[in-house]
Order: sequence, then structure tokens, then C-alpha cells
Amino acid sequence: MREISSCEDLKACCAGDALCMWAAQGLDGRSRAWASDDRRAVVVAGAALSARDRLAVWGDPDAGVPLVRRVLAQVGPTYRPFGDSTLIDVLVREIPGLTAAGTFGWMDRRGFVDDVRPADSAAAWLPGCALGEVELLVEMSFPDSYAKPGVPGVERWAGVRDHAGRLAAVGALAWCAPTVGFLSGVAVHPGARKRGFGQQVCAFLVTEALKVHGAAALMVNDWNHAARRLYEGMGLRYRPLSAATLRA
Repeated sequence: MREISSCEDLKACCAGDALCMWAAQGLDGRSRAWASDDRRAVVVAGAALSARDRLAVWGDPDAGVPLVRRVLAQVGPTYRPFGDSTLIDVLVREIPGLTAAGTFGWMDRRGFVDDVRPADSAAAWLPGCALGEVELLVEMSFPDSYAKPGVPGVERWAGVRDHAGRLAAVGALAWCAPTVGFLSGVAVHPGARKRGFGQQVCAFLVTEALKVHGAAALMVNDWNHAARRLYEGMGLRYRPLSAATLRA
């Protein structure tokens, strides 16, 4: 295997795969990446990336299995391989000690931004003085969220208020890579659901991610069909992923 030292080289090796490019975080010292000698597989190790040490895996399983073995020996057992479900299934079957840790979805899109945000949207970036409200809303509506105010890597919060001035929905851009804006922490007040507030925030964040980074991405539970339909309506494509972990 060989270590990849630049985003340009990584992009060439993984055909610009958004998952790998996101995990790389710009290869600015927070992450490392490797390719198999035949360039048929790529592994990217991102530390403390969306609350976990993550190992993004891409490519042909025949090349991916030995590459993941060697990378895990370097980075250690805290890193959790994740990638296309068919590839992770092979890794779990072929690498001793590696066990399945769950399934979920990755969604992303590139393209024009003027077809995402509704013209009547009131969503906007929130000032720092609103972060206390954000924290309360996330804890009430989405306590398992990895993105919370003050968490390293959570960059900026957006939100929308109802007619009474109450913060109705929020979301953040967090752990963004130079070429991939990542959405996280989307939460809607229980008393404001099914009124379009969450859609406004999500559309705002997708628009901003596309403007600044050229691509928007997020992770979603595979059973959350309503969220999938919402993001598909904004042009994001769904991709089934699986994760694995080394047994202690």
C-alpha cells in the first residue's frame, strides 16, 4: 500500500467519492489516506469525525480486505470501517475480529443551488447569542445528536422561528471538508412539527453547503423514510452504508 499525501491524488484514486473526500477533511493533518498498490481500493482514517474515529473504505473488496488489515494495524482498534454495505460485508467475513456494527445511509449531491431553497423560507444563520436556545432544542428534540453547540467540528448553526418568536427548527454544518459540506444536528421543536420548519432549515443548509463546498452530504438512519424523501426532494441521492468494529 502507499500513503496518499494530497486531496488531488485522493480524488484521482477514489474517483472523487464524496464519502472518502469528506472523511479526508482536506488531509490537513486531521486524517490520513492510503491506496492499494493497484489503486483498486482506498482507505481514509478520520479521527474524532462526527463523534467517532472513522475508517472510510472504497473500492474492490479483493483489494480492500488486505488494505484495511494493514491500515487497522497502523491506526488501531478505535477506528470503525464504514462504506458501501456490500464491501463492509466482505470485510466482516474476511478479517478476524471485525464484526458488523449497524447500517445507515449516506446522502449527497452536487450541482446548482437555485433549485433547493424555497422562495418564502425564513431560515438563516443564527447569532452566537442564540446557542443556548439551540442547545435546549437539540437536547429536547434530538438528544442523540452528535452535533451540539460547543462540540469540536460543529461550525455554524442555522434556524427558523415561528410567528411567536420561538426557535422552531435548527441544524448545523459540521465536520465539513473543503469539497463536502456536511449537515448534522437537525432538530424540530415538538410543537412545531409538520409545518415545514425542518424543511426550511435543511434546504438552507444544503444551499449553503453547495455554495461554499460544491457538495452537500449527510448521514441518515436507513429506516427514516420521511427524512430520505425530504432530502431526495432536494436532489440528494441515497447510498446504503454499513459500519464494522473490532471486537475488544
